[in-house]
Parts: sequence; structure tokens; C-alpha cells
Amino acid sequence: MPTWTALTTLEGKAKAEALGETLENLTPEPTGVGVFEIEDGSGLWEVGAYFVEEPHGIALDLLAAAHGAKPFTVSELPETDWVAKVKRELSPVEAGRFFVYGSHDADKLPQDRIGLLIEAAMAFGTGHHGTTLGCLKALDALSAEGFEGASVADIGCGTAVLAMAAAKIWPFSVLASDIDPVAVEVAQANAASNGLGDRVRCVEAAGFDHPELDGEGRFDLVFANILKGPLIDLAPDMARSLQAGGYCILSGLLVEQADEVDAAYRVAGFDLHRREDIGEWSTLTMKRT
Repeated sequence: MPTWTALTTLEGKAKAEALGETLENLTPEPTGVGVFEIEDGSGLWEVGAYFVEEPHGIALDLLAAAHGAKPFTVSELPETDWVAKVKRELSPVEAGRFFVYGSHDADKLPQDRIGLLIEAAMAFGTGHHGTTLGCLKALDALSAEGFEGASVADIGCGTAVLAMAAAKIWPFSVLASDIDPVAVEVAQANAASNGLGDRVRCVEAAGFDHPELDGEGRFDLVFANILKGPLIDLAPDMARSLQAGGYCILSGLLVEQADEVDAAYRVAGFDLHRREDIGEWSTLTMKRT
């Protein structure tokens, strides 16, 4: 079945969200609507929708004009077996001692690596992206320094690959959370597939807003692989939730955004412990002072 996308950009979160809400009532009705900040410092937001029937161009033009957005770009997407495509294109990833792979590559797992199985159908957060790769390498570096995380959280966990990595190297339970209930289900399924269903606990939460995540000095290590804006907003809660001497591993950042996040966390009581840039993405390891 063919599908169509309609994408536009405009300035301001409130305007973008208002356009997204209006899009949901369009005829033909979209199967999904997304509103995202473009993390390039431009201040622009992207609003997009998916359709199983070709949307009416005039209706989209009127919506864009009414909300001060650029004209929508409408594209027809070819029919694709996405799972088969992912299996063909996603090769295993090595990050320090970690080896992230799909079940179709199980025979490639080296004996001296820690395997993290992520199914192709659940391919967001596989380790191929520079942010996930950077977080895994940062975790490996902390462990190599002798740090042991006895109380670990993965905020915005996606597939829970980072939570699983921590649970694989340390004999403690790990909390993983995501604001998206589908991601929580995926995370729990991945934990079970890796034999960690009893040690990786997945909950639905925004930031630390959950009874199991809330608490002064609750953690000694927190992952947050999200976006620049939410990371900066999270800094005070991160400082409250981490023990003195604890670490947070932050990513989802473009290289040019890293200094701004670093500064926000220094104000909140952190020092920069380590930074690694992979391509256009940066990962920061911050230490709670």
C-alpha cells in the first residue's frame, strides 16, 4: 500500500504544535502526525504527517498559510519491507567491548565481546547512530577506569540498549524509562531477549517523573541520550538525582551544541569528565561534584 508524507517547517513551538493539532483533523485523516524541533540552532520546528490516501494539496497550502509555515512538501513513499531492509543494511556494531547485533547476525558475535541483541524490527537505538555509539563507548571507558554502577538509570531509553549494556557488565538492576509507551514495550522485550528481563525494569516517564526514579542521590550513573533542549531542562533534576561523585552520560547532541549543554551542567554542579565527538554528534560524560 503506498503512503504519502507531508512536511513543513515554521518558527516557534506553540505554532508548530497548533499546526500539528489542526493536521490531525484533516480529511483524508493522517495516520500519524509529528512535531519536532530541528536541532541545528535555527529555532525552526518540523511538522509532518503520514497518509494512506493522497492528501489534498490545496488544503495543505491553506493550513500552511494560516499558521505561517512554509508550503508543505508532499512525497509518495514506495512500498518497502522495512524489516528486510534493516537486516540487509544494519551490520553489527562494536563499541569498546560491546557488540550490538540482530538475530540474523548471531553467528558473528565474537567470544571476547559482550553481545547486545536488538531485533531489526526494533531498530531505533541500535548502536549505528553516533549518539548511541558514543554512550556505549563512554560506559566502557568509565568501567575501564574502575567505576562500578550500583544504581543506574537510562532516561529516554528507546530500545534500552544502554540500560542492557550496564546490566551486562555489573550485577545490579537497572531502571530504564521513556516517555513513549511503545518504546517502553520494546525496551522490555529487548531486555527479555537478552536474558535481562529480571534486571532491567522499564517504566513510562518523562525525565525523572516517576516514583521509582524520584529520590535525592538515587543514582550513581544516569544515561540521557535525548536532545539538547530536554537535556538542559533536565540538568537540575539530574544534579538532585545523582550522588556526589556520580556520573551522567549525555548525548543526542550535535557537536556545536555540546558546549552549551556542558555549561548548563557546570552551573548545576557538574564537571566535564570526558567528551567524544563521532561525526557530527557529541557525547559528554559529566561528574557530579
